[in-house]
Amino acid sequence: MARRLLDPRIKLRHIACFLEVARLTSVVAAADALAISQPAASKTIQELEQLLGVALFDRSRRSLFLSPFGEVFQRYAAASVTALRQGIDSIAQAQTDAVVVKVGALPTVSARILPRAVQQFTAQGLRARTRIVTGPNQYLLSLLRLGDVDIVIGRMAEPEAMAGFSFEHLYSEKVVLVVRAGHPLLAAKPFNLTMIEAYQALMPPPGSVIRPVVERLLIAHGVNQLRDEVETVSNAFGRSFTRLSDAVWIISEGVVAEDIAEGQLVRLPVDTAETLGPVGLTTRTDTTLSMPAGMLLQSIRDISATLR
Repeated sequence: MARRLLDPRIKLRHIACFLEVARLTSVVAAADALAISQPAASKTIQELEQLLGVALFDRSRRSLFLSPFGEVFQRYAAASVTALRQGIDSIAQAQTDAVVVKVGALPTVSARILPRAVQQFTAQGLRARTRIVTGPNQYLLSLLRLGDVDIVIGRMAEPEAMAGFSFEHLYSEKVVLVVRAGHPLLAAKPFNLTMIEAYQALMPPPGSVIRPVVERLLIAHGVNQLRDEVETVSNAFGRSFTRLSDAVWIISEGVVAEDIAEGQLVRLPVDTAETLGPVGLTTRTDTTLSMPAGMLLQSIRDISATLR
């Protein structure tokens, strides 16, 4: 049988009256503060004590002071009322244009997850605005540390960069190598990864999360020298450049998933399972997200669940 959250006989008026009497040490003063009569205030306190089965106040002196039971109850009652007030304020705040939910997004999620997540978030009717900031992982984490973004979404950073942060795993993805449709490498039989040395390559820049992963992949397959290497975190540039040239783009799968599905880009036939890594949400451990930020976070979880 499910346990009831609260005795339904205990009303908010009981809690409010108790907290005022405890604060002012007087039923008369509490009644004035609550704009009720002194007999009504006394009756409310008596009802609460009967419901709890204990005396909440020491009535042996002129002023009312909390009993040991009253001190314990005050601690929890005050916390619950504060939490309720914060919840009400959060809902009111969420209905104003002043709230901006700031998200730092790596390219892997800015193309694959965020559009649908923001669409779902917006459909909930909040008037809060959403600000999307993209860039390399180190830059986004520095913004998060300073409070300039609320959430960072992308691959998990190295352990030494995660101090003060919490990471929530959403799904895993790998690195892929893609080229334009009709690229000469697609006709190579059998294909060997060293063949990409003859073509210009687009690489994640040093400091990006996947750069070490990509370097290990290339070394493991005997790729020693890339030609005319271009380093970029811009998915717009990478997409356009790869489509109009013979360049090989080495990038997280999420960035180009739709391009591959539409046939605009084609994955080279190389096993990159060793590059599989966690993608998720990074937040600060010392802050509490606003209600709108928490709702966007849930939308991101919902969309990510479809990728598992």
